[in-house]
Amino acid sequence: MTYIKKPIFRHPSLPTNEIGLTYRDYEGVVSTLCAGCGHDSITASIIDACYELSLPAHKIAKLSGIGCSSKTPNYFLNNAHGFNSVHGRMPSVATGANLANRDLVYIGVSGDGDTASIGLGQYCHAIRRQLNLTYICENNGTYGLTKGQFSATNDKESKNKKGLDNPFGAIDLAIMAIELGAGFVARSFSGDKEQLVPLLKSALQYNGFSFIDVISPCVTFNNHGYSTKSYDYIREHRSLFGELDFIPEEETINTSYAEGETVTIKLHNGNDISFKKLGADHDPTDPHKVLNTLRNNRSDGKVTTGLLYVDPDKSDLHDTLSTSSKPLNSLSMNDLCPGGEELEEINNQFR
Repeated sequence: MTYIKKPIFRHPSLPTNEIGLTYRDYEGVVSTLCAGCGHDSITASIIDACYELSLPAHKIAKLSGIGCSSKTPNYFLNNAHGFNSVHGRMPSVATGANLANRDLVYIGVSGDGDTASIGLGQYCHAIRRQLNLTYICENNGTYGLTKGQFSATNDKESKNKKGLDNPFGAIDLAIMAIELGAGFVARSFSGDKEQLVPLLKSALQYNGFSFIDVISPCVTFNNHGYSTKSYDYIREHRSLFGELDFIPEEETINTSYAEGETVTIKLHNGNDISFKKLGADHDPTDPHKVLNTLRNNRSDGKVTTGLLYVDPDKSDLHDTLSTSSKPLNSLSMNDLCPGGEELEEINNQFR
């Protein structure tokens, strides 16, 4: 259903940004995700950030891997460049595209399974190279496309919808990003638009690798039904007339709380999650203090949100490799084939 376009009609009094575009110009096709999915809230925040920054869509490239999260680039920036890659390989595709054309703004959308499992090596090397990419991990702790198995970011001893415990510890992608040298690291909640939109705007303007870990509840696989009214029970006892499925409509979870405060949110399955928003006393430029804060809050059962870490002096991949200042498709034949003497000089560098 991702081919379904939204109505063309637009109210003539819609406000416009600095380049004359409305909010609708930054939208995509109709979302086919479950009603109440946190990923749709992230999509709305990305649209807000690009609209408020007055970014032209044709100067943006959106890339993704495989998973519920990787479907979401269809739902924003219809007129942007896009590439839906294979599982866990989004950073590699983004690297090639970025080296070929440094003039575009690159947005990479991935999930916790796509990033923390099969794509973990790709994630690490994108950070190591300081790829100029805004990497958004839509983190729901589950494999939504394959019926709710635990992902590598799911906390130890958390339960799935069948009540089974997760026996493995979680990978904290934000801590890993800081330890690997990422220049911009943040974490937020999909329902906290007041925090998420400014973080996205800052990340999109950062020159280098920027990472935002967004906690995004999965409404479908948080359904712990053990009664005869549960979805599991009905599926086991129904008489099939065809391959049908039904996902209950849930309300999107939103929140708003001040800097330095902690808020506890009840998820659709009845479980609680606590968020600690960083305050004015937090120094995002000291990686050692940042890591201590993250670990201390984690031991207290709190998820730290806000701008976790930033290094304003980081060099991106193009600076490191001294690449061409122009996109490769704009270079002339003389630039691409400078002659035998230049080729010999290049070859001598590797001898």
